[in-house]
Amino acid sequence: MYPGGARFAFTIFDDTDVATVENVRPFYRLVESLGMRITKTVWPVGCPEGSRDFSESDTLENPEYLAFVVDLQRRGFELAWHCATMESSERARTVAAMERFRAVFGAYPRLHANHAFNRDNLYWGAGRLDDWLIRRLVRRAIGVPPEYFAGENPTSPFWWGDLCAERIVYGRNLTFNEVDLMRCNPSMPYHDPARPLIRAWFSASDAENADEFVTLLHPLAVKRLAARGGLCIVATHVGKGFVRDGEVDGRVRAVLEHLVACNGWFPAAGELLDWLSTQHGVRELPKREWRTMQWRWARDLVVRKLRSRIRRTIGNRRAAAPRSPLIPVRHD
Repeated sequence: MYPGGARFAFTIFDDTDVATVENVRPFYRLVESLGMRITKTVWPVGCPEGSRDFSESDTLENPEYLAFVVDLQRRGFELAWHCATMESSERARTVAAMERFRAVFGAYPRLHANHAFNRDNLYWGAGRLDDWLIRRLVRRAIGVPPEYFAGENPTSPFWWGDLCAERIVYGRNLTFNEVDLMRCNPSMPYHDPARPLIRAWFSASDAENADEFVTLLHPLAVKRLAARGGLCIVATHVGKGFVRDGEVDGRVRAVLEHLVACNGWFPAAGELLDWLSTQHGVRELPKREWRTMQWRWARDLVVRKLRSRIRRTIGNRRAAAPRSPLIPVRHD
């Protein structure tokens, strides 16, 4: 089914949140040594107004980070767009960031993923969905008005939809707790007439950090992925715990080595999506598939939130638990 007789396809779409040279470079060296190529987003420009959650992240304005990602491209990795920077950008900053991306990498980005609560996000919040009930619940959950995310709105100062339509090919939308995306979205990449400024949309398997990455890709899940001839694009943040004290987390290393041993195809996300497009074109989603995807996304999101809350509670209890006094060892 896949190039080279591979049993399944696997790649990673790495959002650049909290990424620095120190906390991601060892991971990329490991991935390269295993014969994998993945996709890394970058922020082309800095954020002089500051960012409460992402201020420690590197951008292309950091010379060391710039050299690192340019070298990644030379080594065959794919660079992609995660908005202009870590906070909301009006059009002028987005235009400057796009030109900065092109100057550094030789072309405009082909892949895009929205970032957090950036107002320049395209079709985000409830705007990524059609089911009226889920839209209503999402609006209530995120607590922002419908017009807040405005990248697709020509009357907004955050508008850049025309640039997206001209330059971006693939955009990430819904994410799931499922490893094999063919079980969630077999028609991807797909075109959505209601959201036409992205030419083709794709789905992803969700893993916020290293712990979730390891949980998602447990050996049985990988075995099923290979047996079904499925494909997986993991949306994650390599900067969140994949590297500790300069070394790749041993559990992450074991997951990647197991994947390679199972005879998969490991291209960057853009190459995988291009290949899928040649297999069946880019078509509108069947209505039943889209309806099922929305409800599955909502269910999986709730499950992830509950799991995260449980992990935090357990972690807080362990941190607060009194330590047992050391009992001296007798040598008589």
